Amino acid sequence: MTVLAKILYVVFTYLCGSVPFAYIIAKRFGKVDICNVGSGNPGATNVFRMIGKGLGILTFITDALKGFIVVYFATFIDNSFFYSLVVAASVMIGHIFTIFLKFKGGKGVATGLGIFLALMPIPSLISFLVFNLVFLFSGYVSLSSICAALSLPIASYFSGYTTVKSMMFTLIMVFFVIYRHRANIKRLIKGSENRFK
Repeated sequence: MTVLAKILYVVFTYLCGSVPFAYIIAKRFGKVDICNVGSGNPGATNVFRMIGKGLGILTFITDALKGFIVVYFATFIDNSFFYSLVVAASVMIGHIFTIFLKFKGGKGVATGLGIFLALMPIPSLISFLVFNLVFLFSGYVSLSSICAALSLPIASYFSGYTTVKSMMFTLIMVFFVIYRHRANIKRLIKGSENRFK
């Protein structure tokens, strides 16, 4: 593929990542602006809480799929692992800073899962298991997301993804997710974070 095609695909993946499924699903089926109800976060958890279980699950799946699909197909444009990392970063930035909602997007958990399922399937499944275990015992989605993110570099390393590029990329992605949860971390420390019901 030409350099132009590679650049255009990266731009395309940013736009794909920017598609705010939480906002679209909430508007279409719940008749509400998800950015103005509940936590105000356009993500699966807020949809789940404010509109319903089924639509929350649908939001999670669609957010994960947009991360998985564009990273998976990146190999058809350029088969190098580095290019896949660039595409992954682009879709994640699109999700977190969506152009369609004035750069106010989700926290990157579902999309991050989709990305890493395409890039590093075993580490991502381990992190997903960590999420479910922490959630089972704590009831906090935010704490579960943070623990899952923190477990990802460890799982990646012990699964054989030990190159500098893969480890740096994983750490950067973890930073993004934790940064997006900074308000939740403050509430967890204060003991004022809401458990998921």
